[in-house]
Amino acid sequence: MSSINLDIEKPVDTSTHVEDSDSRGVPDLAALSRVYRKIDRRILPFVAMIYLLCYLDRSNIGNAKVLNANTSDDLMHNIGMSDHQYRVALMLFLVAYSLFEAPSNLAMKLFSPPVWLAFLVLGFGAICAGIGGSKNVETLMALRFLLGMFEAGVFPGMIFYLSFCATLAGAFGGAIAYGVGHMNQAGNLSAWRWLFILEGLPCLILSVAIFFFLPKYPETSKWLTEGEKSILQASFGANISRGDDKLNWADAKGTLLDLRLWVHYFVYLCCGIGVSSLSLFAPTIVSGIGYTGLEAQLFTMPPYACAYVITLLAAYFSDRHMCRGPIIAVFSLIGLITFLIPGMTLILVLRKLMFTTKFLTKNQQRALQLRP
Repeated sequence: MSSINLDIEKPVDTSTHVEDSDSRGVPDLAALSRVYRKIDRRILPFVAMIYLLCYLDRSNIGNAKVLNANTSDDLMHNIGMSDHQYRVALMLFLVAYSLFEAPSNLAMKLFSPPVWLAFLVLGFGAICAGIGGSKNVETLMALRFLLGMFEAGVFPGMIFYLSFCATLAGAFGGAIAYGVGHMNQAGNLSAWRWLFILEGLPCLILSVAIFFFLPKYPETSKWLTEGEKSILQASFGANISRGDDKLNWADAKGTLLDLRLWVHYFVYLCCGIGVSSLSLFAPTIVSGIGYTGLEAQLFTMPPYACAYVITLLAAYFSDRHMCRGPIIAVFSLIGLITFLIPGMTLILVLRKLMFTTKFLTKNQQRALQLRP
């Protein structure tokens, strides 16, 4: 990886950033904050929209599974899908996601972030809309695999892209599904088909905006002055990533042998399992405890609304106090407890049911024995 070597004895170019640097050419925090805010205004709206639409398109199958199930106009009834086939469709997405993450990031390096991210968003948006037209289980499974292939590069790609700019959506789904649920049989289409179509089409518009307006790399951005680029580069020191850096096996080997990164992978895996399970199965779970298809969509919203607020507060606190690990550990523990409680509650209920059954059986046997 290339680096920026700062010569502390070399005079600072006063025409670019002398007012924003100390005597060694190292930027002060106020100047760096101004640069980051400028980058945030340009980049974060794109990143937020990409992630929101990506999350909606991968998880809306969970909403479609129970949407209008009480009238047999849901995904399962319309295409004759069994519960086993539904789980296979979920698995195929994850298989493709695992296979294409690394190749997708390599392609981003080759084609540049705006081009590749626009291609991915266009792809998963078109696939999502196409799922709305599925006539059979086989078509849906094939499209879910393709959806995983296109979405595989989105989140890793955004992390890779943001590494050039910075140093080392769930509630919407339920709300949209609830609204779309009232469109059942509009245009002779079931509501679940409209759900896929309406959540896929915005991606097509966003992909065009990404292609034309998302900056490539900070060092090539026209909206950053030379002084601001110098400030950003100085903040990275030897760890700077540049868009024109070449890939090499030494960097790949160093990454694969870094124990700290493997710990990070494991933590993210554990987090991903919980989040994916919640998004894909929450509508089914809520529907299974007695709520109708449309009500089930609404009752999936509170966890995400709460998570939205807590995420912002946790991010602010961790940034302000430079405290990452303890916060991650605390929230992981809370997540563990909240996943265990429903399971343990079910076990206790089953134990009580078994005990009650045994008690009644024994009493019945005793009563039968006492009968004349």
